[in-house]
Amino acid sequence: MASNRPAPEAPFIPAQPETETFGYGDYRTEEGPWEEWNPTEDSIRPVRGRHRVAKQRGGGLARSSTVLGVGVIAAVGAGGMASAHTGKPPVSLSMPDLPSVGSLFDDGSSASDAPKATTASLSNVGVTSADSDQGGNAGEALRNRIMAQAEQQKSRADGRATAAAVAAAEKQTADAAAKAEKEAAAKAADAKESAEAAAKKKAEAERLAELAKQYTLPTSSYTITSTFGQAGSMWSSGYHTGLDFAAPTGTLIKAIHSGTITEAGWAGAYGYRTILTLDDGTELWFCHQSSINVKVGQKVSTGDVIGRVGATGNVTGPHVHLEVHPNGQSTGIDPMAWLRDKGLNP
Repeated sequence: MASNRPAPEAPFIPAQPETETFGYGDYRTEEGPWEEWNPTEDSIRPVRGRHRVAKQRGGGLARSSTVLGVGVIAAVGAGGMASAHTGKPPVSLSMPDLPSVGSLFDDGSSASDAPKATTASLSNVGVTSADSDQGGNAGEALRNRIMAQAEQQKSRADGRATAAAVAAAEKQTADAAAKAEKEAAAKAADAKESAEAAAKKKAEAERLAELAKQYTLPTSSYTITSTFGQAGSMWSSGYHTGLDFAAPTGTLIKAIHSGTITEAGWAGAYGYRTILTLDDGTELWFCHQSSINVKVGQKVSTGDVIGRVGATGNVTGPHVHLEVHPNGQSTGIDPMAWLRDKGLNP
């Protein structure tokens, strides 16, 4: 511990007679005059179990108040240092700055007679050395802390905003990918469907081509003059029951498919008629022939000549009247549709 600064010499005061009263304005012989004494670390070393209190020499109560003021300031400083080690944030006290604690104990001595105490600002009480380095006072330190916290909060908010933006971008990308995948799947399905349709169409064409090799039209160099279901008074049923292939008299009539001749002869309004029964029971009627070239029970193949075009029966000109009767039914079906189903296009 450093020794105190030497106190200035007190003015010499002659001894006065002892009085019975005691007060600040009275003089007592035991109060001086004494020799000036400056305490040192060795001279004020404490004795075990008690503290040694040295007598002051000269200066009176004024010097005592100065020492007390310095002690109070040291205690306040020590309190601040202690608060710096507690780990808790210092609390700034809003108190007016006092010029000197020693002034509270002024004994009326002249200011020039005693050393001036160091002025301590109580507004800095509780401010740590780190706070002093940062801002110089508690307000600046508090401001720095608030700014740091605000910066941290802003950083966290920016981080959350960035994360939200990234999540939104990822969702948008995922949605776009899902949409593209869905569109690709739809296109693939359409392409597959189109391919299947094309394959089916191709297979049907191949099938019809094979059937066309087995089936043929009843004549050549013809003209379609009347179709199935056509209405008119010239037909006893009120509508046309077959398909007419107009051709010159004597044009060859061929077997549409392989089968057995079940009828060949005159049939009234149908004129000369030949009936060819196929293996599935379908009957094909060839009417208005000028001549018949086959007999009942005869087996024929596709393309064999069974007769010639004529104008016998109820007709307006030479032609082949073709009717189709599935399973030998009395009522026929549209020959045009049936021929097309066999790969033929009249």
